[in-house]
Amino acid sequence: MFVHLLDGTYELFRSYYGAPSSTNSAGIEVGATRGLMRSLVALLREPDVTHIGIAFDTVIESFRNKLFDGYKTGEGIDPLLFAQFPLAERACEALGICTWRMIEFEADDAVATAAVRAAKDARVKQVRICTPDKDLAQCVEGDRIVTVDRMRDRVYDEDGVKEKFGVSPASIPDYLALVGDTADGIPGVPRWGEKSASTVLARYEHLEKIPDDAAAWDIKVRGAGALAAELASHRTEALLYRTLATVRTDVPLAESLDDLEWRGADRAALTALCEELGEKSLPTRVTRYRD
Repeated sequence: MFVHLLDGTYELFRSYYGAPSSTNSAGIEVGATRGLMRSLVALLREPDVTHIGIAFDTVIESFRNKLFDGYKTGEGIDPLLFAQFPLAERACEALGICTWRMIEFEADDAVATAAVRAAKDARVKQVRICTPDKDLAQCVEGDRIVTVDRMRDRVYDEDGVKEKFGVSPASIPDYLALVGDTADGIPGVPRWGEKSASTVLARYEHLEKIPDDAAAWDIKVRGAGALAAELASHRTEALLYRTLATVRTDVPLAESLDDLEWRGADRAALTALCEELGEKSLPTRVTRYRD
């Protein structure tokens, strides 16, 4: 079997900025939710989608905000988008998809936990994490756990991650600690960019193994002296940034692999929600219902 795991927060953001704006009969903006539902119904129609789960950042803040004041918050999110999170979660449940509402942890943590669990099951041929988000590239293992960019129809196994980022999946948190991640509020280390980070981490793999003195580096990197000096003076911060960028795989998810099996949509719930959203034709495109 193949296990498909989705970051619902990313999917909803993508739909909000990619799908047409739409309001229901009450004048409430629902375009992102409608776009998300169409995307998921298309995915569910694919023959190898038998086990599926999706996670949402029900609360944008997480335990990471307690570790670093600059970490991402819900501030700045368009209210018309933020208001659709409950609708999107309801939509996924109505479609019969195992849905995780994350509060203390983040959606990425739930997806990573589910991926690691599923990969240990001998019945699973491949775990597919459906997101282009670089954070979850750290979960990739050979071709057993891969990431999938559905928009570009690209699959990234371990070799694909190395080709894209210049480092192995295990070094992705270190990479993000050095270059930063504006989406998550991780500032990175001054002077370090993608090329320098990938070159150095391809050789040393983790922050602890990078010598403080550039003279001890056995690779050639432009501006090595300045890079080494900045890392040496920001090493404590860099280690914290790596912690922030490292997804958790110990989220207490109650569901087992069998609970991820898609058995069809909930006809009553989906019909009622589609009526509320003004999405009349979608129920006819669903291939299976539980009743």
